Amino acid sequence: MTLLKVDRIETYIDQYHILQGVSFEVKKGGVTVLLGRNGAGKTTTLRSLMGLNPIATGAITFKGEAIHHLPTYEIARKGIGYVPEDQGVFPDLTIEENLKLAMRKTDEATLERRDWILQLFPDLKTFWKKPSGLLSGGQKQMLAIARACVNDNELLLIDEPSKGLAPIMVDKVMSVIIEMKQRVTVVLVEQNFYMASTIGDDYYIIDDGRTVHTGMMKELKENEALKKEYLGIA
Repeated sequence: MTLLKVDRIETYIDQYHILQGVSFEVKKGGVTVLLGRNGAGKTTTLRSLMGLNPIATGAITFKGEAIHHLPTYEIARKGIGYVPEDQGVFPDLTIEENLKLAMRKTDEATLERRDWILQLFPDLKTFWKKPSGLLSGGQKQMLAIARACVNDNELLLIDEPSKGLAPIMVDKVMSVIIEMKQRVTVVLVEQNFYMASTIGDDYYIIDDGRTVHTGMMKELKENEALKKEYLGIA
């Protein structure tokens, strides 16, 4: 089942034509990875999906419904969570307060998801009452993912979760996303090819603002020429 469809979207930031024809589909229950060199347009793609960078042309449909004309808060209410590249946590608020602020509801199901998240990220429980600004980079990434998971989202957009993290934290984030696949569909932007190829099911390569290649991740792992041409992996 196709959960999200992106059809030839184009996006401008000021006078710059960043996305010039990005298309991809996301199947329910898997991890779809957007790959490409720095500056290819991957982050702008996620921001366009959330309405943060409105598209100029093209279409975005979620569960068969067009969402590209909606404001960001309505897109989020449709069941799409977003973990930005800069994490976006509130440093002066405690972990508890960050999660409370993210919750759309405080019903039993939401509290159950919160408890499940704290099992995945025990550091968050340990520092529950501490300001999030005191957390390490890896712990802030945990909190950013937790805030997106605490609601009943069907789709998570996660931008560069391994950026700046120590290898041990990268492994932790990988294991969590693998476990999350049983509950939520993921679109992942990730420069760390080891991480992307370990947890991804399908991939799309974006180059100069366009989708240029797609396939199964297990096939890309063996395609040295394609990795060298578009990802700079020798």
